[in-house]
Amino acid sequence: MLLNSITWNVDPEIFRIGNFAVRWYGLLFASAFFFGYLVFLKIFKKEGISIELLDKLTMYTAVGTIIGARLGHTLFYEPAYYLSNPLEILMIWRGGLASHGAAIGILIALYYYSKSVRRPYLWIMDRIVIVVALGGAFIRLGNLMNSEIYGVETDLPWGFIFVRAGEAVPKHPTQIYEALAYLGLFFLLHSLYWRYDGKPKRGLIFSVFLILLFSVRFLIEFVKEVQVDFEAGMTLNMGQWLSIPFIVAGLVLLFFTLRNKSGQASGT
Repeated sequence: MLLNSITWNVDPEIFRIGNFAVRWYGLLFASAFFFGYLVFLKIFKKEGISIELLDKLTMYTAVGTIIGARLGHTLFYEPAYYLSNPLEILMIWRGGLASHGAAIGILIALYYYSKSVRRPYLWIMDRIVIVVALGGAFIRLGNLMNSEIYGVETDLPWGFIFVRAGEAVPKHPTQIYEALAYLGLFFLLHSLYWRYDGKPKRGLIFSVFLILLFSVRFLIEFVKEVQVDFEAGMTLNMGQWLSIPFIVAGLVLLFFTLRNKSGQASGT
């Protein structure tokens, strides 16, 4: 069995100088914003929008992502602990970020962004989700480098033995499953945008993103280890319950988007 598996023992730190360390997760997290910025720069140039608005969008997205992801983990997965130790909510470097919380944080942050720049909310969401999908792939690779958020035991030949997590048997590398799925979603959404020459029907790309990304997340959760103890006895885990509203919202939005006969494009 061990011959048909991959031993994963990568150091999460790239290098360390004294108390300062550069970690793979931090590098990949930063890369998500860097490459996302480049993709958005091309979109903004295509539509003749000022770079100042892009810089402001990047700031809003970064703040919404970090605050939402942290609060999502503390409130959805370990509320009792963090409400008893509220100062630890600020200690992001100790780990504990939730993608569903990040999604909620981005939704709220970009609502305020849309108001400040006087752009339709769906216009922004149709574009931001393209780079969010790409960013999700980078972040899941960061989880892989940290040997965290992996799956249940498997006898498949690509099972990973996460040595640094104290595992001795192969587990599903669910970080890779999600990273590949998000990367594929990025290429799909990106191609949709350019297929409509930068003017997709308003709400189309956003709805496709919600349906596909959270459906993938829902399905992969079936082979993922529980994140916290209370999930052990649940038929559907917390990640799956949190995915359902996003999937439903995507289906509803897609229905009304396709039903809209006006053909209103998100670039208008």
